[in-house]
Amino acid sequence: MRITRKAAAAVSIAAAGALALTACSDSGSDDTTDDSGINTETSVNIAWNQPFYSYNQNSITGNATANSVITYLTKSGFNYYDQELNLVPDESFGTYEKTSDDPLTVEYTFADTAKWSDGVAVTPTDFLLEWAAQSGTFNNVEAEYDDEGNISNQDALDAGVYFDAASPCAALIETPEVDGSTITFTYTKPFADWETCMTAPTLPSHVVGQRALDEADAEAATQAVQDAILNNDVDTLSKIAKVWSTDFNYTELPDDANLYLSNGAYVMTDFVKDQYMTLKANEAYEGANTAAIGTVTVRWNGDPMGQVQALQNGEVDLISPQSTADVLEAIQAIDSLKVETSDEGTYEHIDLQFANGGPFDPATYGGDADKALKVRQAFLKTIPRQDIVDSLIKPLNENATVRSSFTVVPGSPNYDAVAEASGQDAQFGEVDIEGAKALLAEAGVPAVNVRLLFDPENTRRQNEFQLIAASAAEAGITVTPYQVQSDWGTDLSNATSYYDAALFGWQSQSTAVTESDANYRTDATNNFYGYSNPEVDSLFDELQVSTDPDEQGELLGQIEKHLVDDAFGVTLFQFPGVTAWNPEKIDGISKISINPTIFAGFWNWTPGSAASAS
Repeated sequence: MRITRKAAAAVSIAAAGALALTACSDSGSDDTTDDSGINTETSVNIAWNQPFYSYNQNSITGNATANSVITYLTKSGFNYYDQELNLVPDESFGTYEKTSDDPLTVEYTFADTAKWSDGVAVTPTDFLLEWAAQSGTFNNVEAEYDDEGNISNQDALDAGVYFDAASPCAALIETPEVDGSTITFTYTKPFADWETCMTAPTLPSHVVGQRALDEADAEAATQAVQDAILNNDVDTLSKIAKVWSTDFNYTELPDDANLYLSNGAYVMTDFVKDQYMTLKANEAYEGANTAAIGTVTVRWNGDPMGQVQALQNGEVDLISPQSTADVLEAIQAIDSLKVETSDEGTYEHIDLQFANGGPFDPATYGGDADKALKVRQAFLKTIPRQDIVDSLIKPLNENATVRSSFTVVPGSPNYDAVAEASGQDAQFGEVDIEGAKALLAEAGVPAVNVRLLFDPENTRRQNEFQLIAASAAEAGITVTPYQVQSDWGTDLSNATSYYDAALFGWQSQSTAVTESDANYRTDATNNFYGYSNPEVDSLFDELQVSTDPDEQGELLGQIEKHLVDDAFGVTLFQFPGVTAWNPEKIDGISKISINPTIFAGFWNWTPGSAASAS
């Protein structure tokens, strides 16, 4: 999970329209190879489940896998994860060094080869702008929403300074120092995951400055952005923040090419709403992770079986749909594919609303927190966690088990200890209908109606809902599907009064031990439910500065014990993954369990024998 919103973490809305066949041509000779060694005629089509909607993947609005898998192709950073989840520096983008432990100080120096696709260098001001946005240092107003999830105070946001972002770790950094091609971050206290806190600028500061300040010259615009941040120029920052937060959100190719500048291996060239996006090798890229395939087209289809059909028809060459037994069987029936199955970095879970006026909110019972707690506990006791795993996940992975931790991945060193300390399985491990009825009787709430948010187009989620609803009904709890207002991922954070529980997946973005901070801390950016426990907040404060693995495990266990005792929700299972591709079109796939999954290490892809013919 990122430290900002992961609303559409692993699965998402179905895209409109069918996948289209691509035109074919024979590359014929080496004349199609450019000076960088890229065969410009090679191409590959990849299916993905949710359409792209924001180039600012680190904003609260844009922080979703649907966006970050695209920007992984177009933006570079100071480091990245390899297939073994080791953090690897990218010195062709820049270098970084921890220069002090007390105070924690990190210097980042940009390489001469780090450039935007318009030829402008990537500068420390780009990173300074990222810090200004993520730290929340300059925000003097926050977004407010109506019951339908629409912003209700836009005039106040426009008049004030509002960066649509928030990072608990960036907030620990004092105003950075800029010196030539180097920027220095000094933390107010030790931070265990400093190496993954700030890894790259998201947007070009010269473009933000040009659009916000009506300044045509790129160098002058960059300097104006830097001056506004370092001098706390509120009037100028208000304009800068609005551009940073809104201008890079789009669902089709913008007229202004500056809105999709690249400093990575690929650059966007075509984008048709809800259908596809085409990216071509960035001719201006001078980094080490060069595109091996000339053109990548990502085609959107939220239907897993639709992706399988598209692969079979040759419309796409690589898929990684949300897997079911039927999907795996259909893939295995297609000849000449390469197929890999494995656990993914995403886990399924259910979270409950604490402050929406619904059945789990103390305000519904005149502020009686104990009554609301019993209603939450009653509902969680009815969720058939083991049945869900047995019927939906074991057909894909016979060794699948219920996930029993909110914060630690199964198989990692601290998992067993944290899961045991949490007590989740002890309280909600088995369905307990009689226990649920007793709790409702104690609360004096004989009947409960729960509106469950989930992706209505997702077959597995539909099956989970049916199992949950049937079990809950035995205890007098009626579970109904939430009626989506816009799309379920957006509604997760914006339309909170419309649903009482959310069924979805969190996908890990890193191996950082503090990654879950934004999910459970009071008012944190992934905490959409009004959940607040001062002891949890304090424990996260301790976790941020802990570098001892055993101590980290103890702190996570204590955090999870509070989550369980507060009936925050339950965890269900680790996603079973299936990836399939046509080796005649593409090979060298090195999927990793965390974001960006199948796009990881794209520079290691190799065009298959027939790749240049599509």
